[in-house]
Amino acid sequence: MIRLRGKTAGLASIVVCAGAVLASQSRPPADAPLVYAADVDSIIHPVSAEFMIQTMEAADHAGATLVVFTLTTPGGLIDSTRSIVSRMIAAKTPVVVFVAPAGARAASAGFLLMLAADVGAMAPGTHIGAAHPVSGSGEKLDETMAKKIAEDTAAYARTLAAHRHRNTTFAAAAVTESRAFTEEEALGASPPLIDLLAVDLPRLLDTLDGRTVTRFDGSSLVLHTKGARVLPIEMSLRQKALSALAHPNVAYLLLTLGTLGLTIELWTPGAVLPGVAGGLCLLLAFFALQLLPVNYAGLLLMLFGLTLLALEIKVPSYGLLTAGGVASLLLGSMILMDSSVPELRLSLRLVIPVVVGFVAIAMLLVRLGVASQRQPAVTGQAGMIGEIGRALTAIGPDGEGRVATHGEIWDAASDEPIPPGASVRVMRVDGLRLIVRKA
Repeated sequence: MIRLRGKTAGLASIVVCAGAVLASQSRPPADAPLVYAADVDSIIHPVSAEFMIQTMEAADHAGATLVVFTLTTPGGLIDSTRSIVSRMIAAKTPVVVFVAPAGARAASAGFLLMLAADVGAMAPGTHIGAAHPVSGSGEKLDETMAKKIAEDTAAYARTLAAHRHRNTTFAAAAVTESRAFTEEEALGASPPLIDLLAVDLPRLLDTLDGRTVTRFDGSSLVLHTKGARVLPIEMSLRQKALSALAHPNVAYLLLTLGTLGLTIELWTPGAVLPGVAGGLCLLLAFFALQLLPVNYAGLLLMLFGLTLLALEIKVPSYGLLTAGGVASLLLGSMILMDSSVPELRLSLRLVIPVVVGFVAIAMLLVRLGVASQRQPAVTGQAGMIGEIGRALTAIGPDGEGRVATHGEIWDAASDEPIPPGASVRVMRVDGLRLIVRKA
């Protein structure tokens, strides 16, 4: 029995030792090259720009060998793109922009980031390009201004491509002609738009090992990425929250809910909760709208429509204010986000239910308001009309008497004789005297 236990313990120790050896062999040594890897799957806006810039700064501070951004984006704001590119050019650590996984794209602003990177890589089944600029406010530009902006962006793309020894003709065509390129077209161009193809991050690092990279200032650097330690970098909780807010549908919902909350607070003063929630939603909505291409005419139309729906409760317009509010709200919602990028436009699947919901709420409140106006008065002199009471004394044309009604005792007069104890109905109020009849 003792020998069996000894054999069991020996086998267990052998298994533990073997696992430790395998783990030590699979784990990169402490002095292995350090690679910072960050996924950027969002619109390029100030929040994503802050994340990418902080990642590059952290890599420089840690003395990393490489920074790899796995990029998937429909585009974004040119100001944020320029901030990222400026930091990318000044970075001590070489930067790789890797469009992945299969089916991903780096359009518009993402294409410029690809041109600015030390190494541009794509996974099979991806594409880049279509970088024609649009107005940041969503408004239609006149022909001269649109041409100026396009030429300025095209020159920016050519500069980045030239310093990275990439195809300047295709870089400009992506801006001026909105051209897009598959991974094969980008690599097969002469000179190419990208440097290499890779299926995933491990194979990308294997391919980059021993490769000479030319930096933006013309200096050369040999990459050593074999057996590198990959350090994943993620957005902070704050950045994730703000990035989620910077979405057209989320901003639209916050705007409508905020306005509805404040409107309810005005309808029912002292409710507190709708006002606090509405104010918070509006503040978050205004933050999100700063990051998105907003058409301010659409925003004003929405606010005007909501105002008309609110006035319908106070002003009897027989539905005209409601109809105008619905039309204004729907048109404003349709043009609020006017962008060539689908991800930067509002979804009809969201707009129509929101508008229908607001109309239903407005119609319900109007119905309640009309019903309350049709209810008979229950307070004041008007509330006394029609009340049933009891004659305490005789009442007649020759003299006044007294009646008990509405929980009170009143002086009363009548055009007909009423004996004591008879039921009476109040016909009208004359000062402090009731004019009654037999009930």
